[in-house]
Amino acid sequence: MSAEDDTAGNEHDLRARIVRVAQAMDQAGFCPTKSGNVSARVGDGLIITPSGLPYAETTPADLVAIALDGRARDEGSRRPSSEWPFHTEIYKARPDVHAIVHTHSPKATALACARRPIPAFHYMVAYCGGRDIRVADYATFGSADLAANAVAALEGRKAALLANHGVIAAGATLEGALAIAGEVENLAGQYLALLAAGLDPVILDDDEMARVAAKFSGYGKVG
Repeated sequence: MSAEDDTAGNEHDLRARIVRVAQAMDQAGFCPTKSGNVSARVGDGLIITPSGLPYAETTPADLVAIALDGRARDEGSRRPSSEWPFHTEIYKARPDVHAIVHTHSPKATALACARRPIPAFHYMVAYCGGRDIRVADYATFGSADLAANAVAALEGRKAALLANHGVIAAGATLEGALAIAGEVENLAGQYLALLAAGLDPVILDDDEMARVAAKFSGYGKVG
């Protein structure tokens, strides 16, 4: 097999994985009314889910390859997700990130709409890359301002809430990014339950969160 054939095969496999992750995200209830998107880094660009196509109907051929400046890299008829600007900006800012999952998962989005970050009330917050899950400042979807705000909120993190919008999870793999998005939703549900009960969560201190992060790193790559 030539190097060119091998590259083509790898891209086909990557497209299939993106579709599987997008459909799993949809089946989990994280993408009402075709919201959210998924991408993976490939070479000096990325492959991303298309705009406006239900995930159940999406095939690998429907995905869109773009450069990091947003230029199309294939001749397909589909347009990339309208959120492609924050995908490209995150990849440019974070060489460690190779996959991005964006959801509108209900509980995490509720906190995002309250512009309420998730503090270290549970040690699993560290799974998302730090001592809390920040909320990115609000900006119109698909805008350069939103992209810049997302990059800032993700500094030193693997997940962030987008004010009045949803969730971004960034990982080393597609499956890792999806797992992080799922954990954000799980944590959001627990945090909302505490708040609804009128209880004050006990927040773990930075030293403990650093110890937890070190333990996670000992298990291998997280996301």
